Amino acid sequence: MSDIDPKELKILSDILALVLEDQPGQSATALEALRNRAKRNATTGGALKNLFQTIAVDPAKAKPARASRSRASSKTQTDMSETYRAQLQELRNNIVSLDRKLRSASAQNETLKSELYLTLQARAEMQAQMAQIQSFSQYQRRMTIVIATLAGLLAGIAGTELFHAFFSAHVNTAAENARYLY
Repeated sequence: MSDIDPKELKILSDILALVLEDQPGQSATALEALRNRAKRNATTGGALKNLFQTIAVDPAKAKPARASRSRASSKTQTDMSETYRAQLQELRNNIVSLDRKLRSASAQNETLKSELYLTLQARAEMQAQMAQIQSFSQYQRRMTIVIATLAGLLAGIAGTELFHAFFSAHVNTAAENARYLY
């Protein structure tokens, strides 16, 4: 029963004093408060009896029990603090690891962004070249049509001239027709 601190012990002694009062309302209330505190602290009747026997025999013994509790408590706290330190170190390591992964992912993201930019730029250049090739082929097609038309016209004119050169029809000129006028 060494886990009751001196303040709690004083409150319990005040409640016990009220239980012994002559007024029935106060003693019933005090008894109920004593039961509630015992339940809350998980204190049994035997433990309470041992506590009072220890205090009654030698009140100085109650304090060393408190000191041993503080030693056990400090040992428990030391163990808990070591556990907390280990957990804290593990969490720090996890944070560092996650930070590294985040930086790696960010670097990979930047690399992929630059590759995407280069790919988009190459695509735009390819589309420009294809448009230029298509416009050149249309220009070339038009030029071919124009050249073929001009060549056809020239061939037609040349052919007509050749035909007239070889098969010349006798054409009466004005001087030849003048004799018929007089």
